[in-house]
Amino acid sequence: MDPSWLMDERAFAGDEHLDPGFVAAYDRKQGTVPDDAAAQDLAILRAHGVGAAATVVDLGAGTGRFVATIAPHVARVIAVDVSTPMLERLQQRLDAMDLTARVEVVRSGMLRYAHRGGPADAVHCRNVLHQLPDAFKVVALDRIARMLAPGGVLRLRDLVYDTTPDRLADHLEAWFATAVADPAVGYTADDLATHVRTEHSTFTWLLEPMLERTGFEIVDRVVHRGAYAAYTCVRRPSGP
Repeated sequence: MDPSWLMDERAFAGDEHLDPGFVAAYDRKQGTVPDDAAAQDLAILRAHGVGAAATVVDLGAGTGRFVATIAPHVARVIAVDVSTPMLERLQQRLDAMDLTARVEVVRSGMLRYAHRGGPADAVHCRNVLHQLPDAFKVVALDRIARMLAPGGVLRLRDLVYDTTPDRLADHLEAWFATAVADPAVGYTADDLATHVRTEHSTFTWLLEPMLERTGFEIVDRVVHRGAYAAYTCVRRPSGP
């Protein structure tokens, strides 16, 4: 039974991720970058020893771009998401690519997914941690560390604020200026402002100690435009 204090991730997932109409256009709105990111993440995981015998968990799998990229290269993939429309789109992708037998699809979230079987060799998490307030981010990262084998890899991508509080307003305005005008092909300035106002992205200087305190060593960090971070983290042998 869930403790009374545990948040309902579905309630914080963002209405757009639960709306079939939005999900149908999600990949187009995301553009080509996620495909490039999936290929890059695959290469990074393979460089860290994630190979043919590996188990990989994708938390916040969305429409399955990374799942479809990694599945042919490992033994077991578990795709986890709280959104039924997202998982339905993911399943369509797997069916079209004849990958259904290689992927376990689980409707759950970062705070409730119960990993079964041997420890995971890698966890992938893209654009989902920001849906949790900071205290629950730490809970989620601790749970990820505990499902990973010692030396296992967390590949984390998310929207962040790589700045200081006194510079945040100017930082956000500069980020909004990079947005597209057409919401059909990407995220507008209004979309980005809504994200800042209603979701839970955090400062890099808060996120990085969270990773370290939950048992991870950050081995690689790239921040794009001060607003989007990609981390490669390895679970320390001593764990959380």
